[in-house]
Amino acid sequence: MKFFALPLASALLAGVLLTFAPEHAAAQASAPLVVYNAQHVSLTKAWVEGFTRETGIAVTLRNGSDTELGNQIVQEGAASPADVFLTENSPAIALVERAGLFVALPADTLAQVPAAFRHASGLWVGIAARSTVFAYNKTKLTPAQLPKSLLDLAEPGWKGRWAASPSGADFQAIVSALLETKGVPATAIWLAAMKTNAIAIRGNGAAMKAVNAGEVDGAVIYHYYWFGDQAKTGENSNNTGLHYFRGQDPGAFVSISGAGVLASSRRSVQAQALVKWIAGPGGQAILRTGDSFEYAVGVGAASHPSLVPLADLQAPLVEPSRLNSAKVAEMMIAAGLL
Repeated sequence: MKFFALPLASALLAGVLLTFAPEHAAAQASAPLVVYNAQHVSLTKAWVEGFTRETGIAVTLRNGSDTELGNQIVQEGAASPADVFLTENSPAIALVERAGLFVALPADTLAQVPAAFRHASGLWVGIAARSTVFAYNKTKLTPAQLPKSLLDLAEPGWKGRWAASPSGADFQAIVSALLETKGVPATAIWLAAMKTNAIAIRGNGAAMKAVNAGEVDGAVIYHYYWFGDQAKTGENSNNTGLHYFRGQDPGAFVSISGAGVLASSRRSVQAQALVKWIAGPGGQAILRTGDSFEYAVGVGAASHPSLVPLADLQAPLVEPSRLNSAKVAEMMIAAGLL
């Protein structure tokens, strides 16, 4: 039968639409999905283009930052025009989840991703991941001189020698992991020391460029900035190396990019199909073969071969839904970092 010859996402969509009245199904099928996208635009475009080729479902992207779009969805509430929310980091998707604005994902969607990379109650699912690293200038630091822990950067000897982008959602996700693993007092102390020690630079790419130029010895960033630059000219990374903290250190934090379907969606069947496709073999293969250099998180999915294997990062065990972006912002403002 032709139904069974359809691609997986199309078969799912066709099967579910049979339960709707014809006019309801037609109305849902005719309108494009609206995706609030905080992921890198190039990666999400590759995902939705693959999904549309396979299913025929059109997708409209509204791009912004984790913080911007997460707060916008919370403000819009049940009136949000978004069908799907895609994030770079999990604190933003946890914010929307805590506001009660997601609908549960089906079991077969959740089964595509290990439990460590999805919401415990199935309200959102991981679609990619990125690792915290310390990018360092190889002419200024030897391996023996590298910090053993993220917490070491609070020591007086690191004053003026390292950089970060405190205003970015990436760095705030790292602080969220520090807060979750070490608690409020330790995080407050570290942030106060960061105010004294660190050079604030806007953007992880700019921070890596400053390291490469020798303006600072190192910077706390995500791994894919280095791999992406190396895959091009290497002009902003050839003098740098990557230090992985490992050992469940806060500096080994792996941040999860998430996808969730809004409870207010009027195209919920298509929205569920999109999330399933991204978390499944089609979407995860794009991470292996593309140039985003983010980690694949699907069951059995391989990441780009140039990356350190995800299992070797020895990341701390952090329940992503517990990451508290609001508390982090409050603490960083108190420390004078925002």
